[in-house]
Amino acid sequence: MKDLKDKVVVITGATKGLGAALARGFAEKGSKIAICARGTEELKKLEKEIKDNGGTVFSLPIDVKIPGHVDNFASQTLSTFGRVDAVINNASILGQRVPISDYQYSTWRDVIDVNINGAFLITKAFLPAMMKQRSGSIVNVSSGVGNKGKPRWGAYSVSKFGVEGFSYVLAEEMREYSVRVNIVNPGGLATEMRRTAYPDEDQSKLKKPEDIVDVFFYLVSDVSKDMTGERVDAQEFRGIN
Repeated sequence: MKDLKDKVVVITGATKGLGAALARGFAEKGSKIAICARGTEELKKLEKEIKDNGGTVFSLPIDVKIPGHVDNFASQTLSTFGRVDAVINNASILGQRVPISDYQYSTWRDVIDVNINGAFLITKAFLPAMMKQRSGSIVNVSSGVGNKGKPRWGAYSVSKFGVEGFSYVLAEEMREYSVRVNIVNPGGLATEMRRTAYPDEDQSKLKKPEDIVDVFFYLVSDVSKDMTGERVDAQEFRGIN
């Protein structure tokens, strides 16, 4: 998709799994990327890799649940690139795989703070620029447990239900500004988080994060400019007809 070249794309949780695959993928497409994560050293390493490969990247270590961190990241991103074309809310944490009756409140609070409140804060920080431009694409990463409850998924599942509800509400509010909001369910991927959730699973049978980045390219590109308020299962995505 040629129109991805020079688009400014924000990616949260960019140092691992899907986030890192998205950062590399958009950079390879010629997008200018702004990436954040909590791991300072991992972020520096990824930034160097992308720059060494000719990509344009701005990175900042932040915690997406802290408003001051998020506002600073947005301010510096907009100062660096002058605009924002897409925000991909990918940052999330798993939490405990135990019944609700055994769930620790401190963990519950952390998962909700990162997975829902983080997406809210990042989105809200970049929305004014998108509304002023009257353009933009917001892609929120959900999960297979984001619209169907399953035992022992606790706060993670609840948080992804919240992310989907947030997306549908925001999509309707942003229609008049031509800012679109969509959801991606990545499905089972060979990632560190998945390994934590399913320690006995054979990950060789799963797709890698790099295998599903095309759906994000599509949702950020102008080809999908009329698509908003939709949920896409990445592993069923067959590209553009």
